[in-house]
Amino acid sequence: MAIETDDVMLRLTIPNFKTDWIISNAQIFKTAKSGVNTNVFYDFADTIKMHNKSLASLLHLSPRTISNYHHNKQALEPLQGEHLLKLIALYEKGIEVFGTIDEFNYWLNKPFWNASEKPVEWLITPGGVDLVIQELDRLGYGYPA
Repeated sequence: MAIETDDVMLRLTIPNFKTDWIISNAQIFKTAKSGVNTNVFYDFADTIKMHNKSLASLLHLSPRTISNYHHNKQALEPLQGEHLLKLIALYEKGIEVFGTIDEFNYWLNKPFWNASEKPVEWLITPGGVDLVIQELDRLGYGYPA
């Protein structure tokens, strides 16, 4: 994992996976439809310091299912692939706003202002991921989340 600094936009770096093309939901959909390799799942989990079991849970898959897909060289189903790609886009935005994966993970696990819900609890659906991205956009513009 590498994150560049010094007046360069911070980027999430996943081994063997370029994230700079994730610029629209249409592109995420097209990629998910064509199939997302399970290596992306494992590399992303390592990069963001999340246990495989936790990431699989967010995608509504068991770790065993991911392992079977990986062993059989089978791509993720489009729904799970889209969800994974949206999570990658979320982490891209989170690193842009917070500067590090650790700071972003801290924010994800901290309750929202005047609420008991944590942003990480919204990551169980692609729509929830979109809502958290909207909160990050608000933070990026200086509005409290």
